[in-house]
Amino acid sequence: MASIWSVGLMTGTVLDGNIDVALIRTDGESVAEFGPYTLAPYPNEINEMLSQALAEARDWNFDGPEPAIFAKVEALLTDAQSQAVKALVESAGMKMSQIGAVGFHGQTVLHRAPQPGRIGRTRQLGDGPRMQNHLGVPVVYDFRTADIEAGGQGAPLSAIYHAALLRGIEANGDVAILNLGGVANISWTDGADQLIAFDTGPANAPTNDFMKARGLGVMDEDGALALSGKVDEQRLSKLLDHPYLDAAFPKSLDRFDFGPEMVDGLCNADGAATLAAFTAAAVGKALDLLPQRPSRLVVCGGGRKNPAMMKALGQRTGCTVEFAEDHGWRGDAVEAECFALLAVRTLRGMPISFPTTTGAPRPMVGGRIAK
Repeated sequence: MASIWSVGLMTGTVLDGNIDVALIRTDGESVAEFGPYTLAPYPNEINEMLSQALAEARDWNFDGPEPAIFAKVEALLTDAQSQAVKALVESAGMKMSQIGAVGFHGQTVLHRAPQPGRIGRTRQLGDGPRMQNHLGVPVVYDFRTADIEAGGQGAPLSAIYHAALLRGIEANGDVAILNLGGVANISWTDGADQLIAFDTGPANAPTNDFMKARGLGVMDEDGALALSGKVDEQRLSKLLDHPYLDAAFPKSLDRFDFGPEMVDGLCNADGAATLAAFTAAAVGKALDLLPQRPSRLVVCGGGRKNPAMMKALGQRTGCTVEFAEDHGWRGDAVEAECFALLAVRTLRGMPISFPTTTGAPRPMVGGRIAK
């Protein structure tokens, strides 16, 4: 099939105030050409409303009418992301008429994994038809609901794109891709027909929430606080007994399933150090669940910029830890690129989730199309 230009959008649950926007040319299987990528900052008004929306989503918990703020912030973020798409396309010297698809993930405000006897629920804020009206090209959105309604986890959806990247470096089971966003997720393939993905545990979300709760800023910049502290090994050992970490895949998390209260009672530095160590040690336990334990981890997402987290990964997984950039990938762009590729797959009726990545009953075509 011919490759087309597609724009992918991603805003993670870590709420870093940016829209990830990436342009690629793809046939839905591999990337023929990488276009520009940018981080487009949200206006402060939207950042504040998103924080409020996440808080209200937890109180709502899929019970009763949605909070009124959802509709307000959905319109604002859709308009802001539409402008970000236009700006990126213009920066590439292209016109919107040259774009074949836009993959609009939206903002996850609540994700509830399925349980025995109960399907999961998920809610991403993002108005696909509204974006399509702004851009005049096909917009693929609401990627997760079909998978959830079929009994799947609805996450992670990055596996099929990660598999394409792993093929590019001829990985054969010895390498896995680890994405460190608000939550951490891993993708592994044996280089043939096996593809596995799942959420390993928390990543940046608990640390960011910890920093905010203690009035220390919005993140542990350069991992400085964690590097100055000492891991509470006794506390860490107890945290690692959490049943999620031993549960079989497929499995997924909401960004609030593990919170900063895990290190209540510890000083600032030791709390930050223990949270970073927990993220890494949880990844180590996740690797033990795979058919073949990888010896190398290629890390993408914001967490790769936290030296404390990266150091802990090397210490607590026993793996060689590599940056996405070591392979010529764009570590901040991978998830946005993923949704650009998924948009093309959806347009062409190709599956985006699989029994071994989300627990869907069969390979599932997902996403709704506004055109």
